[in-house]
Order: sequence, then C-alpha cells, then structure tokens
Amino acid sequence: MHARCCPSTCRRAAAAQGRILSVRTPVKLTLIAAAVLALAGTGGYFYLAATKSGTTRLPGLVKRGPPPTVRAWPARLQTLADGGLAEPYGIAVDGKGNIYYSEGGERNVIALLAADGSVRVLAGGVEGLRDGVGAAASFHTPSGVALDAHGNLFVADTGNHAIRKVAPDGTVSTLAGSGVAGFADGQGAQAQFNGPVGVAVDRDGMVYVADTYNDRIRRIAPDGSVTTLAGSGRPGFADGTWDVAQFDTPCGIAVGKDGVYVADSRNDAVRRIGADGSVSTLAVAPELAKEPLLRRPMALAVTHDGFVYVAAAARGRVLQVAPDGAVVGLPDAGRPANPATGIDGTVQVYGPRGLALAGDGSLLVADASAQRLHRVVHADAAIGGQRAGAVFPAAQAAPAPAASAGLMEQRRTGPMPWPVLPQDQPHEVVGLMGEVRGSYDGDSRHHFHAGLDVQADVGSSVHVVDKAKVSDPLPNWAFGSVSEGINLGSTSYIHMKVGRDRKNKPLDERFQLLLDEKGKPERIRVRRGARFDVGDQLGVVNQMAHVHLDLYDRGRVVNPLALPFPGLQDTIAPRIQGIAVYDAQDKRLPVKKGKRLRIPRTLGEVNVVVDAYDQMDGNLARRRLGLYRLGYQLLQAGGTPLPGYEQARITQTYDQLPKQREAVRVVYAADSGITVYGSKVTRFAYSLHSTLAQGEVVPGRWQVGSLVPGDYTLRVFAADHAGNSAVTGRDLALTIE
Repeated sequence: MHARCCPSTCRRAAAAQGRILSVRTPVKLTLIAAAVLALAGTGGYFYLAATKSGTTRLPGLVKRGPPPTVRAWPARLQTLADGGLAEPYGIAVDGKGNIYYSEGGERNVIALLAADGSVRVLAGGVEGLRDGVGAAASFHTPSGVALDAHGNLFVADTGNHAIRKVAPDGTVSTLAGSGVAGFADGQGAQAQFNGPVGVAVDRDGMVYVADTYNDRIRRIAPDGSVTTLAGSGRPGFADGTWDVAQFDTPCGIAVGKDGVYVADSRNDAVRRIGADGSVSTLAVAPELAKEPLLRRPMALAVTHDGFVYVAAAARGRVLQVAPDGAVVGLPDAGRPANPATGIDGTVQVYGPRGLALAGDGSLLVADASAQRLHRVVHADAAIGGQRAGAVFPAAQAAPAPAASAGLMEQRRTGPMPWPVLPQDQPHEVVGLMGEVRGSYDGDSRHHFHAGLDVQADVGSSVHVVDKAKVSDPLPNWAFGSVSEGINLGSTSYIHMKVGRDRKNKPLDERFQLLLDEKGKPERIRVRRGARFDVGDQLGVVNQMAHVHLDLYDRGRVVNPLALPFPGLQDTIAPRIQGIAVYDAQDKRLPVKKGKRLRIPRTLGEVNVVVDAYDQMDGNLARRRLGLYRLGYQLLQAGGTPLPGYEQARITQTYDQLPKQREAVRVVYAADSGITVYGSKVTRFAYSLHSTLAQGEVVPGRWQVGSLVPGDYTLRVFAADHAGNSAVTGRDLALTIE
C-alpha cells in the first residue's frame, strides 16, 4: 500500500466505493473508482482506489503536477527567527525545510536555520576575500543566495565583486570574479563584476547574476566561464535585444519556465529575459502613480506556472505579479485593511531583501531592516496552492516593539554627535519627530515628520553621527531636489547634496557621480557595503537650510531625542493655545467666554482637539515644535481626580512612528499644518482621544454618554521629551447634561 499525506483520509474516501490497493494488485477501474482517484489525490500523488471487480494491472503511483497558483491568496505572516541576526539578506530553502541565509553588516557569514530550529554558521565571520572551509573562509557583505540541485549554495559576494560557492561540507570557493570592481567577461577570476547583489541557478547548474552596479545580467557556466546575458551597461530603461536592453541597478534575479526574471530595482519594474536573450517588461510601476505597489523591487521568486513574487522595499510589501502583469499585494488575513489608519491589508515587513519559494507554496522572507526571518503562509492551506511538503522551524512570536531606540542605546556610550559642525556643540532644533507635515498639492496632513531638523546654513557640510556600513543597494535618492538624502542603516540624512561639495564635485571614491548622455551630472551612486565613520562628510546642506536626521531601530522610526546631543537644552514648557470639542458631524460645540462648556450626554461621543506646541532653548520666538506626550485627567467639581484618573491617561507618545503615513490623520485634526506646505500658520491640533502607542494608532473619541451628569474639569497633559509639561491653558471647565 502506498500512502502519503493524510493516508487515513484517502483510505476512507476510497473505501466508500472500493478499496486502496497495492500497485501489485490486479484491478479493473470503473468510472466510480476513477472519481475516487481524483478525490484521493493529495501532496502531488494519487492513491490507487478501485472496486473489487476486474483484473487489470495498474502502474505505480501516478504523480500530478503542483496545483495552479491562485491570484491574491490570503496570507499570514509568521516570524521564524528574531534576535541574534545582524543583517539577513539573501535566503534559500531546500526540500527538507532547511533555510540558508546570508548576513552582511559586521558578521559577513552564511548561516543555516535547520528544520529542527537549530542555527549554525556554515562559513565566514570576518570581512575579507578568502576561500577555505567554514570559518577559514571570508566574505564582504554577502547578499543574494541560491541553491542548486546538489546542495551547493551560490552567494553574491557584493563587497568582493565576486560569486562564491559554498559546498555542502562548508568548503568555500570563488566561482567567478577578480575581487576588484569592473566589467569583463571571461573565465573564473578573469571575469569582473561590480557589486553583484542577486544570484539564481537553474536545473542545469547555470548561474545567473544581477550585476547590480554594472546594470547588466551575467551568466556563469558550470565551468566558471562568464558571459553577459543582457544589458548595455548604461543605466536606463529599455526593452529589446540583449545588447541594447537597459536596466538600472538590478538587485534581484530568479529563473522560471519562461526565462530569467529580474528585479529592476531603480526602474520599479520586473523584467524578463527570454531564451533568445531579448528583454521585455512584465510589470512596471505606473509613471504618474504617487505610491505604486511595485516600488523598489529587491528580490523575486517564481512559481511553476509563471507567477512572480516580489519583495518590494518601499513600504516592505510582498507582492504577486501574475503572468499577465497584474500586480497585487498579498492580502494579510491577520491584519485586515483599515483606511482610517492607513493599513492597506497587505503583507508588510520593514526592509525585505531576500525572498524564496518553498516546496509547500509558502514564502521565506529575509527582513534586513528588522533583522528577522519570516515565513508567509496561506491563511487556508486549501487556497493558493499550498501543499504538504517540508517541515519548517516553528514560528516565533515577534516581540513587542521597544519604547525607545533600544539597539542604538545599547551600543552608544556617550552623546550623539550633531550632523553639522561643530559636532560637539549645540545647534538650533527646528523640527521634531511626530509633527504633522503636508504635501505641495494642498494636503496639510500628508505624513508625519520622521526625525529631527537641525538648522544649518546653505552650503555648510553635513557629517556622519554614527558609524555605519551601507545595507541598502539604493541608499540615496532625489538627486538635485530639496528632498535629496541618504540612508546609512540606522540613520538617514535629508535636505543635502549627497556626496558632493559646494561645486558639485564628488567628495571621495565612495560617491560615484553618474553623468547623463550630455555629460551633465545625473545622480550619485553609493554601493552596498560602503563604510562611513563618525565625522565623515556626507555632503553639503541644500536650500532647505537645515539637515533632517532620522533614527531607526530594527526598521522602526524612533525619536532621535532618545539619544542625547551635546549641549542640547530644553527648559521651556509646552503651551496650550486652546481646547475645543466637536460633535460627530465635526461641528464645534459653542462656549461663551468665562462659562462652562455644556455637552449633552445624548451626543454619545465627541472629539476633543488640543491646540498646543513646544519650544526649546535657543529657538526663535516664531518657532513651533510638536509635543512628545499627550494625555488627560478628568476632575470632579471640587478639583479632585475621578477614580482611575489619579494620574494622567496618556493617549499619545511620539517615541516611534507608524509604518503608515496616513495614520497622521488619526491623531491630528483637520486644521493642522505648517506654513511650508501652505498653511497660514503652523498649528498642531491633536485629537486627544485618538491613541498613538508603540507606533500603532487607534482612532478614538470621548465617550461622554457614559458620564454621570454634572460639572467636571478636563485637564490636558501636554509634555515635551525633556519632561516639561504645560500649566496654563490646560483646563476645560464643562458640564455634562
């Protein structure tokens, strides 16, 4: 008897019309028995079921192909590994459920997460270029990985400009690449790459490489000979024959039945290279879309029937591209859409870089920013083609986010230097994390301000505040615009000329200046793996006349004030300019000067809006900064707190921000905004009963219908990061009737 995957179920199904037989049993199939065969097929095989009559001999187990992939199947995100990872990047999985992954950062290793949950390093541990066994070998910022049919793991060794091979016994060899950035086809070490990030391998052992900073796709034969598969070598976007096609910073690559698929990262596209070498575009972000789904694709995985899964860096989405080019985000069954908070209901992580398709139809994701490994599983195993297969390590529960910049605090022993000179002297802070920001098309509540703004003269130099190694293959953006900036892992710097001096000349070899067809500066390119020390110059301040500094902790945007800056002082308490109450139709309840505000209980719920701002020592008188913490108490007529209100109930804390920019509309009222984006005055109007805690927002209103009629005082608690809290203007006398 042959039994695989739920044999008892299959036996019962077959027993309804006949029996399950050994392949050696002579049987004669009837139509009913054939139907049972169809019902009993699981795990890629059919169980042989038949009636008792007949003497026809059947062949052995009949294998079926995998089921067709379902569009937009409902998914759930699980965490496989959380903690102890430096920068997981590439990821691959074998048929037994063993997960192989690379770690860049300071570790530079290739590791294995076994099906039993154990973890071990296969090779590496020191930054460098050395072949050898296990720890004797070394890598420099390893990125994409791919497994062949024999258990060999191929590694895109980005910082070494080489493709390495890790044999099953841990022996590391260099398949191709000289160790020096360049471009050359040839045999083994005679060939040259420029920061390759993606790698894939087909059934015949042919290795394909996303030669990222050469803007080409390369191919390596089993004998180590390297040829160029497609790409002119000039960054651009063009379909066509292999020699005229153009890519722009391709980072991901995968092999499918219809060709080689490329994550053309800077073009926001998925490209396909056919058997004849011609390049076509399967999907691309709409040109005029402000926030397309397919933005910054970093890694790909291809199904048997031509569906492509995409790890998109923008918003951390996991996407599905159908053979007809339709793009959807995989629906997250555990986090349904909520337009009020900006949650779109799709699977999201922080910084996905690696993606692999397992034999059971689930996806493995390497989240470099959050330092986690995830699995995306089908919410219903019967939907989307998930099948029985390898056993994976048990999922871990991701810990609740910390309330401060935990990792940064752990590794720093002193104050954070300022991003402008002198780095050890105080500078004026002109913007804080969590403030409302608008857009230039008239939306006054477009997004949260994500960091700290430090005033600086136009043309003054910008400097590194924390030692860093570049993780993102595309770390800088918006060349020549006021929003130009660069990310160095735990920090981002914005409103500057990245990598250039006042005369637009590159600062050093880490900043490659690319020219357009007319020879004019087009953009700056910074490679993954580049290193920066505290004090290194990053560029000069542009016309915005300040530097914006973002701080990240495992992908989460956290408040830079969690780290002390030399000489920064704040002895000024926030100011509350007004407290207003609005009904369900957003109509303000009237109140006469010197009188109590009367609130009918029949309203049920109301929105309390607090107009407040803060300042720091050294600010200009016109400067307006946002709050750090907001809450309230409810006092009885005699001035004593009601039970449960002895301490202020904190509703909003700006220690970290939500992933979704749209959440700004939950905690800020409609008339909030700053002058830069067209508001007449800078105004921070907070919706008091909407909550922001640990980066999650929840819309809320004050439930006045549950209060006993009588006189009360609503006392607002408004505080800054230094602990100063508002005293004047904090009380609203009211009567519930």
